[in-house]
Amino acid sequence: MAKIETERREFIKYSTLGILGLVLAGGVGLSPFLYAEEFRLRPPGALEEHHFLGLCIKCGQCLQVCPYHAIHLSDWAKGAGEGTPYIDASVRGCWACEAVPCVLACPTGALSHDCEKAEDIQMGIAVLEFPETCLAVKKEPIPDNYNKKMLSFVNDVNNVTEYEKDILKKFDNRAGKPCTLCADMCPIANPVSAIAMQTRDGITKPEIYDGCIGCGVCEEVCPTNTPSIIVKPRVTYKEQYEKGKA
Repeated sequence: MAKIETERREFIKYSTLGILGLVLAGGVGLSPFLYAEEFRLRPPGALEEHHFLGLCIKCGQCLQVCPYHAIHLSDWAKGAGEGTPYIDASVRGCWACEAVPCVLACPTGALSHDCEKAEDIQMGIAVLEFPETCLAVKKEPIPDNYNKKMLSFVNDVNNVTEYEKDILKKFDNRAGKPCTLCADMCPIANPVSAIAMQTRDGITKPEIYDGCIGCGVCEEVCPTNTPSIIVKPRVTYKEQYEKGKA
């Protein structure tokens, strides 16, 4: 009986140490079980979700160097691995910094260093998910309070950067005009390769092209209560717009 009890204690001890080891290893072994029901928008250069969750050590370096305060750290309620970085484009998208500082700051390669410039970013794809609420489709002007969300965000930031001040200037004085904000504010060097307003059969709406990097700025600046245009994380242009085509 004494031998059985000793073996039982040994089993419990080493089982506990094994589980603790997985936890202390940053969740690498547990990462397959930390998936969100839907992928969250990850920072530029993020590896495939399984590898990203395995390599991310939740250090927050990417968050600290983001000049637009776009990156947040997830909690358990988000279902995507506590402490891992994500972007909520409905609040603040990624403004595609040319040097991609979040990638440079990542010490483990969870954000791949192959992503060296804005043109290398591929986070997802923009989709006009709710065309029935799009102001351009409805032929309604930009409302007076269109910039309320952005101003509120900046007011909550302790150290507003010059980059953010530049956004506010570009975003100013739009009320009463036809809504083309998603196309006008696209941050990539050649925005018309990603998004442009097109008119067909008397209906004007944003059209997405294969230059879209899924940064989420269009979702951020959309002035409707629930953004009419959204970004689908980890979806490519081909998957969204060419699937099923011959």
